[in-house]
Amino acid sequence: MEPLISEKLSLLPARPGVYLMKNASGAILYIGKAKSLKNRVRSYFTGSHDAKTQALVARIADLEYVVTASEMEAFILEANLIKEHAPPYNIMLKDDKSYPYLLITAEKHPRILVSRTPKQKAGRYYGPYPNVTAAWEAARLLNRLLPLRKCKTLPDKACLYSHIGQCLAPCVNKVPETEYRDILAKAALFLKGEQQEILRWLKEKMRLASEELRFEQAAEFRDLIGELRHLREKQSAALSDERDRDVVAWACNEALLSVQILYYRRGNLIQRGSFLLPYYELPEEAFVSFLMQYYGDNSAAPPEICIPPLAPSPVLEILPLVIPKRGKAADLVRLAQTNAETALSEKERLEEKKAAERESVLAELAVLLSIPAARTIEVFDISNLAGTNVVGGMVQFAGARPNRAAYRKFRLDSHKNPDDTACMREVIHRRYGRLKRENSPFPDLILVDGGRGQIKAALSALRRLELDLPVAGLVKNDRHRTHALLNAAGCEVPLDDRHRDVFRFLEQMQDEAHRFAVAYHRRQRLRQMTLSQLDEIPGIGVARRRLLLTKFGSAEGVAAATEEELRAAGLPPRVARAAWAHFQREDPEAAARADAEP
Repeated sequence: MEPLISEKLSLLPARPGVYLMKNASGAILYIGKAKSLKNRVRSYFTGSHDAKTQALVARIADLEYVVTASEMEAFILEANLIKEHAPPYNIMLKDDKSYPYLLITAEKHPRILVSRTPKQKAGRYYGPYPNVTAAWEAARLLNRLLPLRKCKTLPDKACLYSHIGQCLAPCVNKVPETEYRDILAKAALFLKGEQQEILRWLKEKMRLASEELRFEQAAEFRDLIGELRHLREKQSAALSDERDRDVVAWACNEALLSVQILYYRRGNLIQRGSFLLPYYELPEEAFVSFLMQYYGDNSAAPPEICIPPLAPSPVLEILPLVIPKRGKAADLVRLAQTNAETALSEKERLEEKKAAERESVLAELAVLLSIPAARTIEVFDISNLAGTNVVGGMVQFAGARPNRAAYRKFRLDSHKNPDDTACMREVIHRRYGRLKRENSPFPDLILVDGGRGQIKAALSALRRLELDLPVAGLVKNDRHRTHALLNAAGCEVPLDDRHRDVFRFLEQMQDEAHRFAVAYHRRQRLRQMTLSQLDEIPGIGVARRRLLLTKFGSAEGVAAATEEELRAAGLPPRVARAAWAHFQREDPEAAARADAEP
């Protein structure tokens, strides 16, 4: 345990609050809440834990905490901090947008819109819909069903919609207000789920169109009737009380939390939400964290959220949670729980299948290259622009999956390394020289981006280190796509249709190594360009450049800073103005003169 951590653990108060665990660079890894900070935080560093918690604890180099007046305040503060900082070890929802609504505008000629910001525009709002797809489907069906205006602004002449009967064409026709009232009443019936009357109305219109030999319109009405019936079938699992509620339940294995939400609006089941998330706390705590993030500040949360039994927790007071003991609502909670277990089981089976496929590909690759195994593979690529800003990139695949924590970057001197083979030799020597000094494990296979020259360079570097590691090369064609695999002798390994999966895996690794190296090269080039620009700004010398880089962390940070931030960093007003203007592509001297003018 780090001495700093040990010292801070001894000072923890036995009060409620929120704790923030950080890595060596100060980045927040995990945010948690506690009834007693002293007991909760200490528990991470004592006793035995599962592998995923051990992985988190191994990365903790520092911690901070905020004492709150109550456990309820800790719950709310935790949810807010997680959304603000997005720590990698917390449950994080990918989409924190609000639910969409359907809006029938209060304009003279109304339109049907999808809106995520209720009450921003005048009109009647219906919803919320649990996802935007459901809202757009309802809007599309309504626009086909009812001849409301489609255009944002009225055109000078009738459009196609008026010719096919899906718009009353207020641009060229005078539409009576009574006709709009009738249409809006039908829209309200549709959106409230009362579609029986809409179906009767459509059947009558289909009959009249058929009698008048308007067969295309009759077919359109027939299709609409079919879609409405399909919609009603999807809503067959209904509750008689016609309330808006969500039914939420969860299941878990050692790595994943599965949450299922059944969305009921006016008693009808309109959608199911499925979430599979990694977690690093107790399963029930992870579920509570999910509820706080999903519903904590969501204006579209229903008045009732049914959940399985839950230990006493402030979340029961913060959110409109209900734990039904019997009846239809309790049955629905069990149904949601069954769905959560099924989703988790399907995920596990899918992962097992993918794992078997990955094992097969790795075994096949090892046979093709005549090596003992290929479980851990490191792939190298060199990137430069006309011999400048030369960098190397290394990506690692463990078990046929990217291991991004093991990716490495290498800055190279183009004067010492005149060509790609010399660069490859240096990168390989630096990488495996370090692993040898640290007594760290070596990969099963080294792949270099290039042909015989790069392979020979890699083997030369390994011989200097007295290492015997398998090396192979990946050659690209004229279109910069993976073309061939070369073994250590520089001979092409035949990859026919029987080895299609191996070829795809090799292509994936080569593309990832190229992407990683090119991204690093671009950052280095931008940094050099920005640093050279700093030297061009009047009033900025060595001391002030060092000051700016210390304050903003990088040259890119200086370029992105505002004039006020540059002043706050310690630059005189005139120099700050000149620096800001320079990165805005203005003339810095002219900007400085303008600043000096009264």
